[in-house]
Amino acid sequence: MAYLSFKEKTMIDKKKKELTLNEAIKKAQAYCAYQERCQQEVRSKLYEWGLKPNEVENSIANLISDNFLNEERFAKTYAGGKFRIKKWGKEKIILELKKRKISDYCIRKAIGEIEETDYLRTLSDIIAKKGKSIQNPKSKIQNFKIGQYAISKGYEPELVWDTVKNLFA
Repeated sequence: MAYLSFKEKTMIDKKKKELTLNEAIKKAQAYCAYQERCQQEVRSKLYEWGLKPNEVENSIANLISDNFLNEERFAKTYAGGKFRIKKWGKEKIILELKKRKISDYCIRKAIGEIEETDYLRTLSDIIAKKGKSIQNPKSKIQNFKIGQYAISKGYEPELVWDTVKNLFA
């Protein structure tokens, strides 16, 4: 006979109880009201709460019709937040939105919300700040490191190299 460890026993005891459909919908509404969510996040939560596939899809449809879920609103909020707070470039934002199964239409709308002047200013600020932290920003190796850093944040390579050239040439 196998004995269970204390950790295994507590994991079994803490196993999430399955919610009824009405409980799950109320909980999903609160989940969506707290912060913008995409359909994929909510769908995962509903499955986690023990709903069946047809119940999940009906719940998603209800959340959309009650305006708790809106993919375009989510995409705009997500893109704007990641750009302003984390200083991400458009390529990284697009990649992350695609991971969340957001439609191309919503992605285009979200990226269109980012002002071009703000985008270029932010890129210049990132490159200038990184240039100050590197010892010899005029050398080709250091310029390469600066450029790679900006590209890793999701900025377009052509735009990055033009900006590096203009700031450190």
